[in-house]
Amino acid sequence: MTDERTMEAHRYPDGSITYPGHLLGPGGEEAVGTVDLSEYTAEIVTWTTSTAPPPGVDEPNHLAIVEFDVDGEPVRAIGQLTTGDVAIGDEVRPVYVEELRDPDAGIRERESQEWDGFRFEPV
Repeated sequence: MTDERTMEAHRYPDGSITYPGHLLGPGGEEAVGTVDLSEYTAEIVTWTTSTAPPPGVDEPNHLAIVEFDVDGEPVRAIGQLTTGDVAIGDEVRPVYVEELRDPDAGIRERESQEWDGFRFEPV
């Protein structure tokens, strides 16, 4: 399946990049462009496993903080892992999934938010 989904980060005039993007960057200026982080790999900075995830999230829920290197600029993101068989320093790549959690579990209406996003899988 070829999906054209992007993991969009924002680039600011001072060269900084944030994910997710913000209205104003670290220097207080508006974004001047975007970067698709799904085109990059990242390194696991730290990770953990939650054995008591929120409703609709698979148990165990493996989570990581990862750091991308985008032309020398570090960009950190947090997200689910596809496996708990990882270590700090491992290289991962973002993979798109249609449902990060079951939209029928919990108290939110299915139409109230988007349920898709990116997980990180070892390279």
